[in-house]
Amino acid sequence: MQRVVWAVLLSFAIAMVLGPVLIPWLKKLKLGQTIYELGPQSHKVKQGTPNMGGVIFAVPMFLVPLILSVGGQRWPWLSMAFVSTIGFGLVGFVDDYIKVTKKRSLGLTPMQKIVPQVVIAAALSVWAYLTPGVGSKLIVPFTWGEWDLGIFYIPVMMFILVGTVNSANLLDGVDGLCAGCSLIDFATMAVISLALAGADAGLTGAMAVFCGAAVGALLGFLRFNTHPASVFMGDVGSFTIGGALAAAAMTTRLSLLLPIIALAMFVSSLSDIIQVGYFKYTKKKTGTGKRVFRMAPLHHHFELGGMPETRIVSMYMTVTALLCLVALTMFI
Repeated sequence: MQRVVWAVLLSFAIAMVLGPVLIPWLKKLKLGQTIYELGPQSHKVKQGTPNMGGVIFAVPMFLVPLILSVGGQRWPWLSMAFVSTIGFGLVGFVDDYIKVTKKRSLGLTPMQKIVPQVVIAAALSVWAYLTPGVGSKLIVPFTWGEWDLGIFYIPVMMFILVGTVNSANLLDGVDGLCAGCSLIDFATMAVISLALAGADAGLTGAMAVFCGAAVGALLGFLRFNTHPASVFMGDVGSFTIGGALAAAAMTTRLSLLLPIIALAMFVSSLSDIIQVGYFKYTKKKTGTGKRVFRMAPLHHHFELGGMPETRIVSMYMTVTALLCLVALTMFI
């Protein structure tokens, strides 16, 4: 428990120090956000806001668990989490770098994004499958039963990893939204990991420290990312969050809990899929594409309906907190 508290405090302190150092540097390099032309008109004022701010929380998310785990028996689990966090984060970093250097809203092509994600997800899934303590079994929420997927664990986990990363990316569209909801998700995973510590102190202890570091880092980042944001996390931030959260769930065998605690992420993906699918269907049928939402993902639908960004964030965070409390009833 003490390590987790230190992880939160140290990560928060590092993020608070990195913010004032990194943000002026990003401004000096003119690494500003290029706003998507078809996005909400209210976002036009955000043009030029420093991007790639996810580095502010990515550094302590990696550094603090590394420091606090020296001399412990946590390396197999942390190494898996680090590979997922850094691997997916690097894909986001390249995407951001292309956007800011080319001064456009689109970076990597969809194929250039998905291929490295699939490769990373495949490597992690095979690694987890072959690792004692993780294996092919998933805990079924609220039953304490286990679902042994056998060899099918690998494609299922690949889908979960890639899906979570891209869902986190879609949730990042309003100041403080992705960071705020993810902070609650990581706090929940930290508490659950501590509750499971009796079953495997090495594994769950490692994930508790890792998730605690994520909580502190995101809490510090929100100092600069709440509305009006002075920096955006960018894809390097959202991909890092998605990779870290999916890894924490994978190593604790709680991936089936993600649709509950990270519902905000999956709603963002689902609304986007519905919007695109319905538009293509109606365009094929009638020649004129129609939309279900004013704009997807769903938070933009609320935004175009006149809801302030701060209210959207508070609504999403409230729902996330309630769902996380429901999830915690299974463990405490």
